[in-house]
Amino acid sequence: MTPESATICLGCWQNLHVPIPLRGPLSVPFRLFGIKPSRMNPNTCTICEMAFSKVMKARAVTIDATIMFADLRGYTTLTQIIAQNGLTMLLDAFYDDCAAAIWRYDGILNKTIGDAVLAIFNFPVRQQDHAAQALLAAREIQESFRRRRDELVQAIGAGDVEIGIGIGIDSGDTNFGEFGQTHRDLTAVGTVVNRAARVQAAAKSGEILVTAAVRDRTRDMISATGSDYALKGFAEPVTLFSA
Repeated sequence: MTPESATICLGCWQNLHVPIPLRGPLSVPFRLFGIKPSRMNPNTCTICEMAFSKVMKARAVTIDATIMFADLRGYTTLTQIIAQNGLTMLLDAFYDDCAAAIWRYDGILNKTIGDAVLAIFNFPVRQQDHAAQALLAAREIQESFRRRRDELVQAIGAGDVEIGIGIGIDSGDTNFGEFGQTHRDLTAVGTVVNRAARVQAAAKSGEILVTAAVRDRTRDMISATGSDYALKGFAEPVTLFSA
């Protein structure tokens, strides 16, 4: 967990043992060469984003990671009934809450996909308890958004439309790296990513659902009993736990 802005890149220090300054006077020469805080996590740097092709000499690696999807419920309905500035305010609040929590628990906000975000935990900052960190981030996202929900509803004129966040989390081996030829995209792919996306789709507004893999890694953080869900694309029911 990194509660305050890091002064050196956490990823480079942990993986390469190189102190890359992120802020302050010492960071200025590095900025001249394009080395600056990453947009995916400002406590890591752009070297981390180039780690595969430039440092690891590979375009992709298999890592044990925790994947979290968070989706803003009610947004599609609101696009039809409120002004654009209201939609912008709502998305800003959603993205800000997600980013703050994800970065606090050393994950990366890998993608914003319309009214959803994809976060990855355990790269480039390694964490033995990355599933627990992801769950803590998810809970903080829900709590932060819950605190400001009533104010947002009034400010944007949402009326009776239910606004909330559904979150899904899964853990396991994930293929992470640069994919594509003409357009390269640094992201994670594989069954764990697909399952986390489907788990998020099954979550109700204000709910966090996790797989058995996450429950097993977080132990006493989750007390709920599991229920079987039929997830799109998966032949067998998947047991999920409300967290």
